[in-house]
Amino acid sequence: MEKLKKMILERGEIRDGNILKVDSFLNHQLDVEFLHEAGEEFYNLFKDAGVTKILTIEVSGIAIASMAALFFKVPVVFAKKSQSLNLDKDVFKGRVFSYTKNKIYDVMVSKSYLKPEDRLLILDDFLAEGNAMKGLIDMVEQSGATIVGIGAVIEKGFQEGGSYLREKGYNLKSLAIIDEMGEGYVKFRG
Repeated sequence: MEKLKKMILERGEIRDGNILKVDSFLNHQLDVEFLHEAGEEFYNLFKDAGVTKILTIEVSGIAIASMAALFFKVPVVFAKKSQSLNLDKDVFKGRVFSYTKNKIYDVMVSKSYLKPEDRLLILDDFLAEGNAMKGLIDMVEQSGATIVGIGAVIEKGFQEGGSYLREKGYNLKSLAIIDEMGEGYVKFRG
């Protein structure tokens, strides 16, 4: 997605530890026009997959999943990172290591929202080592639902997540894949 690449180059900031800061448009302040276009792009990539629900993880995945859901006309289910009084007790659980927060989360989805007949599209803002995706996949496997696609707005192609998911046979599509980045430069795939 050329618009995304341009936004990364113009508005992204590279930090120590292979951190790409794009919070001015993707995951802190939201550029809703861009997110709408990204949601439509995910729809175009997966519209023939029979998606019945979109699954993501709080917090940063919710915006992109919601925009895509407008095109698919399906619900969004998001994994919660903390137990709350209004969360059902009967949940699927997964473990996720957050690279940017250097913390392990137990993520949960109510069993009433993931059913064996569901055909899920998993979406998130970033794909690096694939830890969030692995946690979501674990919960989907517990539920018996089918993963029909996985999408990331930005994939760090120099980290292992994308390769791992593709090797496992998942239909993974990323709107921009970064193969290299460093102070003052970003090299995109393709």
